[in-house]
Amino acid sequence: MTPTKLLITGAGGFTGQHACDYFVSKGYEVIGVVRSKNFIKKQVKLEMCDLTNKEAVRALVLKVKPAYVLHLAGQNHVGESWENPIKSFETNVMSTLYLIEALREISSVRKIVIVGSALQLNSIDVSPPHPYSFSKTIQVLIAKSWSHLYKIPIVIVKPTNLIGPGFSNGVCSIFAKKIVQIENNNTEDASLEVNNLFVMRDFLDVRDALTAYELIMKQGDSGRIYEVASGKSRTLGELIHQFQLLTEIQFEIKATLFQKEPPVEINTRSISELGWKPKHSFDSSIKEILNFYRYHHINTE
Repeated sequence: MTPTKLLITGAGGFTGQHACDYFVSKGYEVIGVVRSKNFIKKQVKLEMCDLTNKEAVRALVLKVKPAYVLHLAGQNHVGESWENPIKSFETNVMSTLYLIEALREISSVRKIVIVGSALQLNSIDVSPPHPYSFSKTIQVLIAKSWSHLYKIPIVIVKPTNLIGPGFSNGVCSIFAKKIVQIENNNTEDASLEVNNLFVMRDFLDVRDALTAYELIMKQGDSGRIYEVASGKSRTLGELIHQFQLLTEIQFEIKATLFQKEPPVEINTRSISELGWKPKHSFDSSIKEILNFYRYHHINTE
């Protein structure tokens, strides 16, 4: 039996690398879209493509003719979106539109999964907090509109803060890297800096997110948004405390604000209706993240 073709954009990113491993293990023929030749993944066929180039995207889609698409690629750094909002818009919005338009030309595609962001807004909200949020909001609006207007099988995922072992720019990885530096006396500043110690976040292991993505890919309703999250909000203070339990070193916590926030509002009913439940505990995920950076510190000295 011929394996089902799955095209994964952003294959070289944190979630993308985990996605490649996961879907290969599930028997898919995975084609990963990357920007660098330096990225290597066993059992994954790699395709280099600039997703902001309309013709390059069309050529890629016509070449691969995937059955499923998991669109993970994008610019996901809030600070960078302030510095270069046009690039964020091109990367998050135009690349999505070029991809969907190209996929309209082939009959093989069964489902397109567009991965949004926890920072995207309701489309009627006209006051985004930053250009990144605006770009992800427009991305989702385009996906929903094209699904409706052209009857394309598109589903949208709104994930929470994804964590787990691997190189990431997320807050958990930032804290873990700093703690490992302190453990090995590689920094004079033995402290963790946060803006607001009481800011609330929902954290979900990336491996649990991928089981949700597969369910949505196979069983999700076109045009629907699926929120994928653990369902439990934690403060950054609680996150730091979990790290403190896993290390023998002492470090200072430098916070600018101590302003309490309400829990994160997330509705996971849609994904729960598909029978999904997270399996990785928050504690075990944090431990794996810290051990990942400890291992890579030792092996890069």
